[in-house]
Amino acid sequence: MGALKKSRLLSALVWFFALWHTRSRADANKTQNPKDIATFTKILDSLLDGYDIRLRPGLGDRVTEVSTDIYVPSFGPVSDTDMEYTVDVFFRQSWEDERLKFHGPMDTLPLNNLMASKIWTPDTFFHNGKKSVAHNMTMPNKLLRINEDGTLLYTMRLTVQVECPMHLEDFPMDSHSCPLKFGSYAYTKTEVSYIWLRGASQSVVVAADGSRLNQYDLVGHSVGNETVKSSTGEYTVMTAHFHLKRKIGYFVIQTYLPCIMTVILSQVSFWLNRESVPARTVFGVTTVLTMTTLSISARNSLPKVAYATAMDWFIAVCYAFVFSALIEFATVNYFTKRGWAWDGKSVVNDKKKEAAAVKKNNAYAVAVANYAPNIMKDSALPTVSKCSVSERGNAVAETKPEQNQKTFNSVSKIDRISRIMFPVLFWTFNLVYWATYLNR
Repeated sequence: MGALKKSRLLSALVWFFALWHTRSRADANKTQNPKDIATFTKILDSLLDGYDIRLRPGLGDRVTEVSTDIYVPSFGPVSDTDMEYTVDVFFRQSWEDERLKFHGPMDTLPLNNLMASKIWTPDTFFHNGKKSVAHNMTMPNKLLRINEDGTLLYTMRLTVQVECPMHLEDFPMDSHSCPLKFGSYAYTKTEVSYIWLRGASQSVVVAADGSRLNQYDLVGHSVGNETVKSSTGEYTVMTAHFHLKRKIGYFVIQTYLPCIMTVILSQVSFWLNRESVPARTVFGVTTVLTMTTLSISARNSLPKVAYATAMDWFIAVCYAFVFSALIEFATVNYFTKRGWAWDGKSVVNDKKKEAAAVKKNNAYAVAVANYAPNIMKDSALPTVSKCSVSERGNAVAETKPEQNQKTFNSVSKIDRISRIMFPVLFWTFNLVYWATYLNR
């Protein structure tokens, strides 16, 4: 019993000691926090006391060096018509301002955009930007951190519409390099210079799921810098290039396959008889109108460039094949009409001869009917007359099929040649076309 009481007493003492220690730490924090807040307030007031926001760091002594890097959470979309793309970036800048050095309980002061408006910041702008938006919901998306050695980190979130020069000669098997250029607006390179914070390979990072592209693949990016000369001096310009490769699947379904099927359909008319004028006319006119519609619709999604694209060349060749098929039918039909005119005359002459023979036989039959009593006495005469009439009728009947066979269901030599020549030329063109553009 004594040992049990001692253990219970020891447990109670430990519990009270832990409770006292926790309360004492809480009281210490309560007494320390107001002091820390007051300390930070004094530090910020001292930093801004006599600070001139109009003067850059190191004025008259050194060049202000601004280190930058970019994180891209969202890239796209890309507009071919306007030759521009949209990119969402976290734009980071870091520089040293000796006027903001401090000594305090913390190595870094994390601040918001209110402090950023009271100190000097680089006047960075995008050279090829058409429109830029700084996100302000629910507060301005800006971050400012001041280290005790005077180094600052300034980050903001931006959505920028950027110009992207495109050369569409190989469209839709084309690739593009879309630049993002930025630098100082007012300070020359002898006053403010820019460098990449983490080197050329890691200063621009694109999120793995950040692509918002339907017609392109983002195959990579590269960074660099250049110097731009103007009437006011030389300026440092930082460049980041995003490399894009167009996806061809959409255009194969919407343009290439319909064009190929239309050309094949136009060549079906070579297998129809040349006497089938309505059917071959429908094939020719319909395919020509279809190719015209496809050529117009293919240009709607492109800017009005003055040169021909790869798709334009393909459509033009397909149009030429379709139109040539229509011209081929017109040629065949022309010679077919001449044949019909000659055969028609011969048929008309034969019909006239046949009618004259029938009329003569009818006259003879009437004469025989009038003198039937005399003819019946001679048994040989009617037999001869009947035989002569039947033989003439059989002769006329035998000549009719021969004349019909010569006039209808004839196949033109031009059609025979076109059945082989047109498909061979078309598929040879396809082989050369795809081999040329896909291997570039």
